Amino acid sequence: MKISYDVIHIRVKRPFAISRDVTVEKDTVIVRIEHDGVVGFGEAIPYPYYGDHIEAVKGFLDIAIPIIQSEFEDPFDTKRIEARLHEIAGRNFPAKAGIMDALYDLIGKILDIPVWKLIGVPSEPIKTSYTIGLGEIDEMIDDMQNHRDFEVFKIKLGRPNDYDIIKAMRDATNKPIRVDANAAWDAKEALKKIEFMAELGGFEFVEQPLHPNDFQGLKFLKERSPLPIVVDESVLTSTDIPRLLGYTDGINIKLAKSGGIPEAIRMIEIARAHNLKVMLGCMVETGLGVAAAAQIAPLVDYVDLDGNILLAEDPFVGLPVKDGYIHLTDKPGLGVEPKQKPQEVQNEQL
Repeated sequence: MKISYDVIHIRVKRPFAISRDVTVEKDTVIVRIEHDGVVGFGEAIPYPYYGDHIEAVKGFLDIAIPIIQSEFEDPFDTKRIEARLHEIAGRNFPAKAGIMDALYDLIGKILDIPVWKLIGVPSEPIKTSYTIGLGEIDEMIDDMQNHRDFEVFKIKLGRPNDYDIIKAMRDATNKPIRVDANAAWDAKEALKKIEFMAELGGFEFVEQPLHPNDFQGLKFLKERSPLPIVVDESVLTSTDIPRLLGYTDGINIKLAKSGGIPEAIRMIEIARAHNLKVMLGCMVETGLGVAAAAQIAPLVDYVDLDGNILLAEDPFVGLPVKDGYIHLTDKPGLGVEPKQKPQEVQNEQL
């Protein structure tokens, strides 16, 4: 196997604001694995909130690439490769996701089957929410109206005028709304706002209302909230799930924070075993990262795979989205390809 990576720059259509930051542009890393003339791609999108930065992703890849290349020849040896990646470093989950998802893309292409079929997932259309970032209320309503083909919306909250945003967005559509505070509230504030949403009706659940480590607050909410609570920042990998039992109604899985497709599947299985609802989300990322997540999306309860839709230009093509649904195809691998062949960035030790 020959492994390389490329750093590419992406921009959003409009500034995408959440309670703690605003995204206008960012770098992401595209991992490329070649074997016998077949090439697989995976995305390693860093997210600073979890301590992941572009230099950390590159640094891990620079160390991991020569090790994996020297120790493994067979791309089908995914379990041992994944275990070796964890031995190299305990975290660096985005970089691991880039490698693991590229392996799955490669294997699917070698076998000439899509990844969803490779792992035994049904190919039903996937309903995804469309996320509306924080902004002026009229801008948020315009964003909603411009994406009226979606059947469910997710709105970001975490500002002093949350009540006004909640009321305005509820009045603007009769479709279901999900809410994400990105850890902006305390428990009592969260309960009041959740009760307000419940009175208005039509809200599905509330995502990450509290600080990731506020377990006392989560327990307070779970016992009193009229709407389900789903945690995101509180859970990265399957090892985090047991400590959340009794504190939440569901978890949000993202490939970039878990380490890729195989770990995400483990998380789904463990969550199901404990009767937790499962959401599958994404970062602001390209269609490559979204396509990887889409392969397992039919296994979960809620899907929020719209990161590439937020981009001014998606550098990957091939994942059809129509009327708010992602449609898995019979294309081999992850089903997407770069618009332009990424320039290979080789590790200096190769």
